[in-house]
Amino acid sequence: MKNNIHFFKKGVSIKDEDILEKIGIRGRLAMELASIDLPILPGFIIDADVASHLSKESLKEHLEPFLKKLGDDLGRGFGDPENPMLLKIVISPNLAVASYPTLHNYGLTARTVEGFNKFVGEHFGFHEVQFLIKGNLEIEARIAELENRTEDLKKIKKAMSLLTKELDSAETTAKEKQNIDAYLEFLPKGFFDDSLTQLELSIKRVSHMLDIDEMDDDDTAILIQPMVYGNYGENSASGNFYTRNIVTGMKKIQGEFFRNVFDMIGPKGQDIHEIGESYVSLLEKTAGSIEDHYKEIRQIRFVLEDKKLWLINQRVVVDKSTQSDIQLYLELHKRKIIDVKYVVSHIKTHQLHEILHPVVDPASTKKLKTLKGGISGAPGAAIGRVFFSTDELLDAYKTAQQTGQDTRLILCLPASFAEDVKAIEVSTGVLSCEGGYAAHASVVARQYGKVSLVKPEMKIRGKKAIIGDTTIKEGDYVTLNVPNYGEPTLFIDKASLIEPDPKSSGLLDFIALVKNCIKDFTVRTNADKPKDAELALTFGAEGIGLCRTEHMFFDIKRINVFREMVISDTKEERIKALNKLRPMQRSDFSKLFTIMKGKSVTIRLLDAPLHEFLPHNPQEMKDFITYLNTSRKKGDKIDEKEVRARCDAISEFNPMLGHRGCRIAISYPEIYEMQVSAIFEAVYALQKEGIKIEPEIMIPLIMNERELKIIIYGKNIEGQSIKGLIDIEKEMREKLKAKPVEYKIGTMIELPCAALGAGEIARYAEFFSFGTNDLTQTTLGLSRDDFNTFMPDYTLFDILNGNPFQMLNDAVKELVSTAGTRGRMTRPNLKLGLCGEHGAMAENIKFCMDAGLNYVSCSGYSVPIALLAIAQINIENGIV
Repeated sequence: MKNNIHFFKKGVSIKDEDILEKIGIRGRLAMELASIDLPILPGFIIDADVASHLSKESLKEHLEPFLKKLGDDLGRGFGDPENPMLLKIVISPNLAVASYPTLHNYGLTARTVEGFNKFVGEHFGFHEVQFLIKGNLEIEARIAELENRTEDLKKIKKAMSLLTKELDSAETTAKEKQNIDAYLEFLPKGFFDDSLTQLELSIKRVSHMLDIDEMDDDDTAILIQPMVYGNYGENSASGNFYTRNIVTGMKKIQGEFFRNVFDMIGPKGQDIHEIGESYVSLLEKTAGSIEDHYKEIRQIRFVLEDKKLWLINQRVVVDKSTQSDIQLYLELHKRKIIDVKYVVSHIKTHQLHEILHPVVDPASTKKLKTLKGGISGAPGAAIGRVFFSTDELLDAYKTAQQTGQDTRLILCLPASFAEDVKAIEVSTGVLSCEGGYAAHASVVARQYGKVSLVKPEMKIRGKKAIIGDTTIKEGDYVTLNVPNYGEPTLFIDKASLIEPDPKSSGLLDFIALVKNCIKDFTVRTNADKPKDAELALTFGAEGIGLCRTEHMFFDIKRINVFREMVISDTKEERIKALNKLRPMQRSDFSKLFTIMKGKSVTIRLLDAPLHEFLPHNPQEMKDFITYLNTSRKKGDKIDEKEVRARCDAISEFNPMLGHRGCRIAISYPEIYEMQVSAIFEAVYALQKEGIKIEPEIMIPLIMNERELKIIIYGKNIEGQSIKGLIDIEKEMREKLKAKPVEYKIGTMIELPCAALGAGEIARYAEFFSFGTNDLTQTTLGLSRDDFNTFMPDYTLFDILNGNPFQMLNDAVKELVSTAGTRGRMTRPNLKLGLCGEHGAMAENIKFCMDAGLNYVSCSGYSVPIALLAIAQINIENGIV
C-alpha cells in the first residue's frame, strides 16, 4: 500500500500520468493546484488501485506518516487535545457523474472536542460534531441500500432526518451533547474513542461502500486533507475574490472577506483590499498564477486561519463580462502566455454583442414593471420616451434639443418603412409589432446601431400601445433590453445603462488580433452615411459592400425635391428636380470615397419603389405642397387635389415586386444617369486630390441579362433612348478632362431567375452581390414583415429549420451556389459577395466561404462579429 498513497502540498505534486489516472477528478485538481505553487492545503490521496479494497486492512501504520506531514505544515497535531487538526475525506471518482456525501471534521472525539471549542466556541464545535455524524450516516445509508438492508436503511434515514432538523436549529450546547449519543448506534463501534481510530474506521466504511457499488469500476480514489476555519480566533477570516474585475477586466482582485467568520452566508463582508497589505499582495500573486495557468478569470475561496492564508478552492466564473475576458486575453497575449489563435478562438461571436452595445444595469430594474418576451430585432439596450410616428418623434427630438430636455426617444409603430429611417436614426430604439429579425425596422436599427424589439402581441391605438394589461402612452419612458441570445425584456420607465467604449474595453485591440487571422475572405459594411462608414472602418471593414442610395433622399432638405421628381409629369420636369439633387449626391459619394480611400465602395443605384418617398400624413403633404408652390407663379400653383391624384397614379398593389430597382431605370433612365454622373464627378474630383478610389456600381433587382445590358450599354429604339452607364462615365471623364479610373459594374442577385440565369448575366456584370433578404422572400414566397405571425407554427411542426431571415435556407443556398458557379463559368474572375444581415451569422459565413464568395457585407456594428467568425473558421480549417 506504500506505493498507493500520494502526498501533495505547495510545490510538491505528482506528474506521472499513470498515477494521475488513478486519483480521480478531485485528486488531479489538487495535484494541478500544487504544481503551480499556490498556498493550498496539503493532503494525500489513496489511489484507485486500493481505495475500494481497504475494509479489512490495517491502515493506521500507513496513515500516521502522512498525518505527521500534514500536522507539521498546519502547526497542529491530529488527535492533539489542545489544538487538534481536523480532516476531511473527499471521494474522488474519475467521472463527474457520481455524487458522494460531504465528509468533514474527522478528528473530533471526546478527547479533542474541548480543545477545538476553545477556538471556535461550544455551539459551533458541537455543530461540527453533528456535521461529522451526518456525513457518516449518509455513508451507512448508502451501504445499507446497496446491501438491501431495508429496515436498517429506514432507521438510518429517520436518524438523518432528525439530525438535519437539529443542524438547522439553534439548540443549546447541552441538548446538542445529549442528541449526539442518540446516533452512536448507527456508527462503527469505537467511532469517538480516538482520532486515528475514527479516521481508520471511516476510510474503511467508505472503501466498503465503493467495493459493493456497481457504479464504481475500481476507478475512484480517496483524498484526505486538513480542515481550516475562518472563525479560529481574532486573526482568522474567510473570503472569496475574483482574479480581476469581472465587469471592466481591470487587473485588480475583486471580492470580500469576513473576519472571524466560518460561513460566509448571511453576514456583510468587507472589501478584500481591507484585509491587510501583505495578504492583498499574496492574493494578487495567487490571482496572477491562477490566470496564467487556467488562462481565464476564476473565483477563489480562501481561509485565513491564525494569520496563515490557505486557498480552499477555485472555480469557473459564469457571470463575467465579455470585456473582462478580452482584457485578460490581451494581457496574456502581450506577455506571450497565449498566442493570437488562442485569443481569437476563445471569444464566441455572440459575446461581442455585449461589448458593442449598451447593457442594462440589473440593479436599476428591481422596482420596474417587467414585460418579458418578443422577437430580438437588433441587440442592445435603450431608454427613451415613446412616440408613435416619425413626425412626432422628430418634432420631440428638435424640441428636446432646443430646450435641453432628454433627447432619448423610442419610435413605436406597427412596422417601419423607408420614410421612417430618419426617425430611427435619431432614436435610441424601435418598438414594433409586425415582422421580426429581418423586418425593415430591425434591419435599419442594426445598420445604425440602434435597438429593435418586436412585440407581436402589442396593439397600437392612436397614441397608445397596449401590451396585456399595460398601456404605454406617448411621452412615457420605457427601457428596451434585447440580448442577442435569450429572452428580450421591456421595462416600463427608466433603467440605467452601462455604455460601451470600444477603445477602453479592448475591443479595437482585439479586432486587430482577429484581423491577423483573416486571409482572402473579407468583411465589408452596409453604409450610406459618413459616420456609419467611419465606424465600420474603425471596426475593421474592408470597404463598403452596400450603399443604399435611397436612404440619402430622406434627409429633410432633400425629400421634397425627390418627391417633386417622382410626381413630375414630364422628363424635363424630372431632370430639373434631379439637377437639384445631383450636387447633394456628389457630396454624399465624395465623403464615402474619402473615408474608404483605397477600399472598394459598392453603390447600389436607386432600388426602393417610388411610392415610398411620397407624403404619408397630412403634415407631410402640407409641407410638400408649400415647397412645390414656393417657386411657382400665382397661376401655376398646384393644389392638394392635383398632388394626391399624381401620387395615386403611381401607387401599386405589390410594390416590392413592382416598379422598383432597375425597372425604374428602364422607365426613367434619367434617374440613374443623375446618380452615375454624381458618382464620377466625385471620383474624378478626388482623383485630382490624389485619393485612390475603387468605385463599384451595383444595379438592383436584375431579372435577366437583357435588362443589365441595356442599362450598362444603352439602347436606341423608335425614337426612345437609354444612355448606358459606360457612356455617362465617359462623358463625365471627358468633360472633367480626367484620366480613366478603374471601376466595376455589377448587379444584385435577389431573384431566383437571376440566380438561374447567372451565366448569361455574368457576360455584363463584373460582380454579383447576393441580396439574401429579398432572395429569401422571392425563393420561399415569404414576406419578411409578415412571416413571424405564423412562424411559431412552422417551428412547432419542423416545417422550416429556424428563421430563414436569420439562417440561410437550403434552397437559397443552392441558388447562391448555382449562381456563383454559372457566373464564374462565364467570367472566371467574377467577384462574389453577400450583403445583408445574413452575412453576420457565423453559420452563413461558413457557407459563403465554402461556396467561393469573396466577402460578406453587414451593418457596421456587425462587422467585428463577422470578422471573428471568419477568423475562427480559418483557424479551424488550418488556413492560419
